[in-house]
Amino acid sequence: MAGWLRRTFYALENGQFRLLWFGTLFSFLGMQMQIVARGYLAYDLTGKNTALGGVMIAFGVPQLLLGLWGGVVADRVPKRNLLVVAQAVIALNSLWVAVMIMTGHIAYWMLIVAGVVQGAGFAFVGPARQAFIGDLVGRDGIGNAVVLQQLSMNSTRVIGPSLAGAFIAVAFIGTGGVYLMTTLGFFIAMATMFRLPPGNPKPREGAASPLRDLFDGVRYVRRRPSLALLILTGFAVVMVGFPYQSFLPSVAVDVYDAGSGGLGLLQSFGAVGAVAATVLVATFAESRRAWFWQPVLAMAFGGSLIALGATTNLVVGLVVMVAVGALASGFQGLNNALTMSSTDHEYHGRVQSIAMLSWSLFGLFALPIGIVADQIGIRETLMLMGATVIVSVALLQVVSRSERVAEDRQRALAAADLRQEARLSAGGR
Repeated sequence: MAGWLRRTFYALENGQFRLLWFGTLFSFLGMQMQIVARGYLAYDLTGKNTALGGVMIAFGVPQLLLGLWGGVVADRVPKRNLLVVAQAVIALNSLWVAVMIMTGHIAYWMLIVAGVVQGAGFAFVGPARQAFIGDLVGRDGIGNAVVLQQLSMNSTRVIGPSLAGAFIAVAFIGTGGVYLMTTLGFFIAMATMFRLPPGNPKPREGAASPLRDLFDGVRYVRRRPSLALLILTGFAVVMVGFPYQSFLPSVAVDVYDAGSGGLGLLQSFGAVGAVAATVLVATFAESRRAWFWQPVLAMAFGGSLIALGATTNLVVGLVVMVAVGALASGFQGLNNALTMSSTDHEYHGRVQSIAMLSWSLFGLFALPIGIVADQIGIRETLMLMGATVIVSVALLQVVSRSERVAEDRQRALAAADLRQEARLSAGGR
């Protein structure tokens, strides 16, 4: 048992990573509560699935426009400073929305503006945080650390949505009080980052412009076909399948007639599955088994969306949500771990910014998916999303059979074996 625990959580033995993990726990808690409050508020103000998609597209557009530049900046400046500034912008944005709600001035267009600002902030936070993990734990522990970072996010999904749903239902708290709580979480995360090392970029032999750095990062991915395959698979799953999260308010209200409490339950049951799956994949995120399970989990996630769309009973839906959360998180954790461990240190920020473009497209796809849901129904839309994920991942796996991709993957597998042997040797000493 002790050996299993150490394999699962060994990156947390690093004190600096442990502090980053602890600080971002508060940020993730605030984010998860705000997702529920924002979705519920948008649907309450308009009564339309299209409005939910509109909020997500407002979040996605600035990430799409600024995401690659976020990776460039993360590879050029001290990562701690970048995280502090971006986290402060996100916190102040959350505070502004809270004040508007509590003074009775909130309007749907304000959610759009807030989504744009938050999307811009996360365009810099995401690549910097992922690259910072590589600075703190080193190459041998990066896969495990990336999965454990996702574990902190998934852990907050267990209690965050249910807390948000419960607080929204309390008259003197409501969505405004929830936004104040999220603001506090963002400020706590920012405060802990002051205690971390600066995360200075790797010294360069010569000067290079930011634009040259950006194109260099794109060329780096193109030269690594197995890395490109990981990123493309992430695009297929995240931008087509993950928008299901945006439409859970519609599922809770229109399909299950369960209101905000039902929404919190759906989110929480999905999070329970996500936590369990993340703990499991943390044990083998650095091994060659990760390469086998990554596409399997992606297609199984598509199947779980089809199952979610097929059910009309809340109890059955909660059981299915456990599978949805587990499969989504298992895939995401393995895909992120493989992407980071396959990337050279000086490219961490730029490669992560390319991979995270899928989340920008997730926001952009949410609007047309919302339009489709309003036309054919949310249940039919979920089943269509799941089928599209399965077909897309299957086609990418066919493409991956090419000799060039196979050779590059074999090099990645050999490197994973060497890292695992090094960790086992270090553990035995």
